[in-house]
Amino acid sequence: MDRWIAPGRVNLIGEHTDYNAGFVLPIALSLGVVCAAERTGDGLVRLRSAQRPGEPVEVAVGELAARRATVPRWARYPLGVVHEFVRGGHPVDGLRLAIDGAVPLGAGLSSSAALCCAVTVALRDLCAPTLTPDDLVGIAWAAENGFAGVPTGVLDQSASIRCTAGHALFLDVRAYTAPGGPEPGAAEQIPFDPAAAGLALLVADTGHPHDLADGGYAERRAQCEAAARALDVAALRDVTDTDLPRLADPVLRRRATHVVTENARVVAAADLLRSGADPRTLGALLSASHRSLRTEFEVSAPALDLAVDAALDAGAHGARMVGGGFGGSVLALVDRADTAAVTARIERRFAAAGHARPRIFTVEPAAGARRLR
Repeated sequence: MDRWIAPGRVNLIGEHTDYNAGFVLPIALSLGVVCAAERTGDGLVRLRSAQRPGEPVEVAVGELAARRATVPRWARYPLGVVHEFVRGGHPVDGLRLAIDGAVPLGAGLSSSAALCCAVTVALRDLCAPTLTPDDLVGIAWAAENGFAGVPTGVLDQSASIRCTAGHALFLDVRAYTAPGGPEPGAAEQIPFDPAAAGLALLVADTGHPHDLADGGYAERRAQCEAAARALDVAALRDVTDTDLPRLADPVLRRRATHVVTENARVVAAADLLRSGADPRTLGALLSASHRSLRTEFEVSAPALDLAVDAALDAGAHGARMVGGGFGGSVLALVDRADTAAVTARIERRFAAAGHARPRIFTVEPAAGARRLR
């Protein structure tokens, strides 16, 4: 079988802004999910995963929707992609799919989106070669939101499909998801080479998993929608600082405050990278983002705060939690010469707190989803 890979992602900045029609600035990781695939012509989807060796799945193509509730939860992501291809009228006459993922599960690095996107690019090449990258983002997003039942924005799928090596992807979500297709300038590749500046992006997977299918993420999304209704706007993207005092509910005001200030931080970060300024100055924006996610959006967790504080104490230029929150990973911007010292400080703090040793590694902007040669 031929193989395809789709990367996980880490968001430099712009958390919980995508489903509020705002701005995001992700990079793709070198870690990804590989999908080996072939057409069989027998009307069945046979699915197995190296991470779930005891749970092979076999479903008739025509019974995907009816069988959704009976298949293992992890299988709903790839089967959701197949379902979307069938709904789109593409010739899916039987498939064999084998999945193997290197993106840490529950780390806030979009392992589920990488899974969906790996299957999506495989099926594009096997069944629908004229689909565009924007089509692929839509299919992967629909699979995760619909069949898998996880209410995400388009950040994760867009990053996995559209990111390029050596760049951060500046995405204007409203313009990107406009009726009729993305507007000009909705997605911009901005050169970003931390190593050339003597920097490293350090990811610390705390080992405290998050799960976007649980209630916290959906609750935050519902609160943002309620805040937008209270302010009579289509989305919190349309809100400014002067609008915030009109929100009488203090919880909704905090949620909206994060979105308004986070959008401003994304725009500032993109402007900084475009200008060629020293990327170390991104650090202050990263740390401000974490403070907002902790106090205004209330999606941080003790392990995340511990990792951020340890990184900053060890000399990181900035650090913040990444992903949906409640667990997962932290991103720190550090001088390359300080990588070992920052890593050691985080590990010591976790040991002193009685936590398991976190998985810590460096990342660089990598390529998006593609066929492996």
